[in-house]
Amino acid sequence: MAERTGVLLESDLAADPLEQFRRWYAEAESAGMRAPNAMAIATAASNGTPSLRMVLLKGAGDDGFVFFTGYDSRKGVELDANPRAALLFYWDPFGRQIRVEGPVERVTAEESDAYFASRPRGAQLAAAASHQGRVLSGRDELDEAVAQLERQHSDREVPRPDHWGGFRLRPEAYEFWQHRESRLHDRLRYRRDGGSWVLERLSP
Repeated sequence: MAERTGVLLESDLAADPLEQFRRWYAEAESAGMRAPNAMAIATAASNGTPSLRMVLLKGAGDDGFVFFTGYDSRKGVELDANPRAALLFYWDPFGRQIRVEGPVERVTAEESDAYFASRPRGAQLAAAASHQGRVLSGRDELDEAVAQLERQHSDREVPRPDHWGGFRLRPEAYEFWQHRESRLHDRLRYRRDGGSWVLERLSP
């Protein structure tokens, strides 16, 4: 069982924040946590109105953090208008949080196509039928849209709809937070300074 409290010192951390993220992610995954890739993503409209929801991380590499969604959803529209976001991973069994902030861009169509093709057929149909956040007359409207698409593509692959694809957040800052029972938690932030990362301790 993971220990929920701990100590996080500068000497414990990797020089590269992505490597540190991978270490903590691997520990969460090895502990058998359900959906360690679940993350909150905060966006804001062009007028500054914020919104927040959970999505699933589908890739984390040197080029950034990738997730997929409806481009015509509220988050998709907000990211097109104001292409910055903040991510939050919270792993309660370890008493850990990771925050990641930076600019966001759409992934290439080829990358979205490849991921869409890897999804189960039911998930493909759901993505094609659903325009996230749009008002429905009732559940029947959505179920009928899925059934219609199933009939339309009964003998072929479901194509990725134009309204669905990926985004990539390119980190400018990471914050690693470790719970302490004293409430004097450890907060260590990496921020970009030119081509390198600066590590700073923040007051809890």
